[in-house]
Amino acid sequence: MLIRLLRTHLRPYGRPLAAVVALQFVGTMASLYLPSLNADIIDRGVARGDTGYIMRIGGWMLLVSLVQIACSIAAVYLGARTAMGFGRDVRAAVFGRVNSFSAREVARFGAPSLITRNTNDVQQVQMLVLMSCTMLVAAPIMSVGGVVMALREDAGLSWLLLVSVPALAVALGLIIRRMVPGFRLMQTRIDTVNRVLREQITGIRVVRAFVREPYETRRFATANADLTETALRTGRLMALIFPVVMLVLNVSSVAVLWFGAQRVDAGEIQVGALTAFLQYLMQILMAVMMATFMLMIVPRASVCAERIVEVLDTDSSVVPPTSPVTEVAARGDLELRDVRFQYPGASAPVLHAISFRATAGSTTAVIGSTGSGKTTLLSLVPRLVDATDGAVLVDGVDVRHLAPDELWRRIGLVPQRPYLFSGTIASNLRYGNPDATDAELWTALEIAQARDFVAELPEGLDAPIAQGGTNVSGGQRQRLAIARALVRRPEIYLFDDSFSALDLGTDARLRAALRPVTADAAVVIVAQRVSTIIDADQIIVLEGGGIVGMGRHAELLEDCPTYAEIVASQQTTGVPA
Repeated sequence: MLIRLLRTHLRPYGRPLAAVVALQFVGTMASLYLPSLNADIIDRGVARGDTGYIMRIGGWMLLVSLVQIACSIAAVYLGARTAMGFGRDVRAAVFGRVNSFSAREVARFGAPSLITRNTNDVQQVQMLVLMSCTMLVAAPIMSVGGVVMALREDAGLSWLLLVSVPALAVALGLIIRRMVPGFRLMQTRIDTVNRVLREQITGIRVVRAFVREPYETRRFATANADLTETALRTGRLMALIFPVVMLVLNVSSVAVLWFGAQRVDAGEIQVGALTAFLQYLMQILMAVMMATFMLMIVPRASVCAERIVEVLDTDSSVVPPTSPVTEVAARGDLELRDVRFQYPGASAPVLHAISFRATAGSTTAVIGSTGSGKTTLLSLVPRLVDATDGAVLVDGVDVRHLAPDELWRRIGLVPQRPYLFSGTIASNLRYGNPDATDAELWTALEIAQARDFVAELPEGLDAPIAQGGTNVSGGQRQRLAIARALVRRPEIYLFDDSFSALDLGTDARLRAALRPVTADAAVVIVAQRVSTIIDADQIIVLEGGGIVGMGRHAELLEDCPTYAEIVASQQTTGVPA
């Protein structure tokens, strides 16, 4: 998965990556040339007292060092730009894919996991790209070049390379092998911490209302402790790496000096060549260490890449049409023909045999007990989910054949849980129509019975709204969501229990103000309160996912026991019907 993700998203950066490889090659070769020059200075300059030779080779060493520095800086710069561009592209790809998901796919992954995958997981793979450009490219060049240069200096000590390099590689490989499961578990536990924290922040009012702070504190502490334990266990293994590296480096240095001194004493090697061999051995071992360090990053990046690719490979159950219909006569006509909806693996359908028509200028209400499928029915119209069987038609065209923009342009949805975005009242109202004027916003607020409380705010339309609309009441949030739909002026209005937080007086005034505005549009209202839908042109009664009654209020009272029971229950509880 990691290779596939890198190959796909690094393809546009072929030239910068080629430049990084070329710069690293030149810089590494310059670094490998320096010990050889240093050996020449010792053997031919210092040993003979030739100051001119020392100055001449020293100047050449300075020039080679400048080339190495320049190449290293340029390689790191290009590598960093490539890694950041890669991260940007992957985040955009994940974000775009998530935006195409239906409610089913979002529920499958969960919001906390999707956030982690698009932030922490992408960051881990991005770090791998950066480290590869700065370290992994140079490591094999330095290893091979170091071996060649070391043998050139003295082949008699080459057996030390055959001992120290494999010893370091094997020791580090054993450590890293045990680290891989820890990295995989760590990402899962980061998901858990994000989920718990998000639930607690979002539901802070519920937590405090039920005095559950101690319980939630313990729940977060458990998730945090699990993550800490996993991170510490993995960190302890990581902490072993550097002592092992230093042990092998120091033992190798001692061995080179011990056996090299004997060869110097026997006249088989000069002091400068021994010094150069020691430096080459250090460079080789450092290259192995760099490669091993990369192997530390690769397991975690590989786990993260699997999670990212899982999102990118998940196709939405709501598939855009291959040949979309882009031109449809504007009539505001909605029809469901024998619609059935069932979740994959479910034993029974959520909806079955749903057929009705809502025409322009009419109001269709949907009522039923909790879990009867009212919200799911409304979700089929804007294609938040797709019907398993049957057809949903807007202006005579199946929604699965309509271009998504054309479909959504015709629909104004007020969801069951109205959500406001961080910004201002004006920015939220213009969400459906960015070109709406202030006058149009005030008109929509007046119809939605929200003008008075907005006008009382010092900033008016520029009053700030917190994320989710948590700084306004539930009723104000509902009215702002209704105003947002009104600003769009669609052909089909879908109100999913959008009046539940309103008092009866405000509910009645809002519905009265809506009538002239929606006279040329089809209106579908999902409601729990009979008083909200009593004047609807058509009332659909759902029970167990099927239609058990359809007609006007008076007709259903006589012909539909389920509806009569709902009305009677609300009269008994004091809710006017």
